[in-house]
Amino acid sequence: MIKLPIPHFKFLKKGQDNDAAAQGKKDSDASAGKTLKKSQSLISPAPAKTEATRHKFNIFGFLGKKKVEKEESIIEYYKKQVKKQEKKRISSQERKHKLRFYLEKSGLGLNLEYLSKAIFNLCVLINLVISAFLIYHFSVTLGITWTTILLSIASLWVLVFIVLLFVLWVLFYIVVDLKIFKRKIDIEDVLPDYLQLTAYNIKAGMTVDRALWYAVRPRFGVLANEIETVAKETMRGEDLKAALQKFADKYDSVLLKRSISLLIEGIEAGGEIGDLLNKIALNIQETKLMRREMAANVTTYVIFISFATVAAAPVLFALSGILIKVITNLGSSLGDVGTASSSAGFAISFSGTGINYNDFKIFAVISLIITSFFSSVIIATIKMGSAKLGFKYIPVFIVVTVTLFFIAENILGKMIGLFF
Repeated sequence: MIKLPIPHFKFLKKGQDNDAAAQGKKDSDASAGKTLKKSQSLISPAPAKTEATRHKFNIFGFLGKKKVEKEESIIEYYKKQVKKQEKKRISSQERKHKLRFYLEKSGLGLNLEYLSKAIFNLCVLINLVISAFLIYHFSVTLGITWTTILLSIASLWVLVFIVLLFVLWVLFYIVVDLKIFKRKIDIEDVLPDYLQLTAYNIKAGMTVDRALWYAVRPRFGVLANEIETVAKETMRGEDLKAALQKFADKYDSVLLKRSISLLIEGIEAGGEIGDLLNKIALNIQETKLMRREMAANVTTYVIFISFATVAAAPVLFALSGILIKVITNLGSSLGDVGTASSSAGFAISFSGTGINYNDFKIFAVISLIITSFFSSVIIATIKMGSAKLGFKYIPVFIVVTVTLFFIAENILGKMIGLFF
């Protein structure tokens, strides 16, 4: 029997302790190496990356850049939208300011919100009336289906409403512009008398601002209201020259601007303001006399244009209409004769379509309206020097010419009927 040697436990334990000490030494050396590497990485820069690693990180960096650029583009887009909204708000405020200044110049004390609502409601009312008429006309007279009626009403509310709103605003601006022009003419008419009264007050020992204030009379109308506004601004502490210049810039009047400019220059120079205002008033009166003489010299042209528009044109159009009727009747009569002759062996025919009298009548009325409009404008330009002064003659010319056309048509029709 073989006996195995039994190891001594003392030496076995000692070997285990040596192995543990060696393992601990290895662990301590490894931790010391890691600490040393960390310290070296903190002190010295990191080693250069390999080509593969650099390429990998560049891809992610490129994607990160794209993401950042996308975020920046979104931010820029919202910035542009905010700028556009700000521009729209500024432009809207400028339009409101101009409209408010426009209404102030015309003397119409209207609220902008009330004005916009009134024009919008008027457009809605007109569209409702047109829609009701279309429904009645299509369904009762023509017998068209409800689909066609609804499509027509939808197009009416989309297209016609916008056009109608635009036309109403244009008409409103025309009315306001004519009102401003009338106020300007009223100021120019009473300006010489007002300047003379101001000159007398200055010669009496008043200062310029008090002389302007005490020269106001109720018969001056618009000028009196404007001078009261100038006086209130000077009482609030504004400079008199700035207030007068603001009043002159308010109206597009060369006469008013020159007068105020001379007055301001006289105040700055410190001369005799009373004599200066008297000379300005006399100069304005002489200019008015020269305009009246020029208007008297062109009276012949005014008479010729008025006669051609009001008297000659309606009669000639009426005569043309009667001739169309006569030729149509003659053509129908000769057509009957041609039919009879063809049955007898002759080949004569008078068939064919000519001008319809109803179409000619519409054309004549439209032509008379257009002629009346331009004739009144030309007469006002020749006689008074401004086309805007002719707008008050337009309704008179239109009513007179159209009425004379219908009267001449009836009279000539009865006269021609006596011969046929």
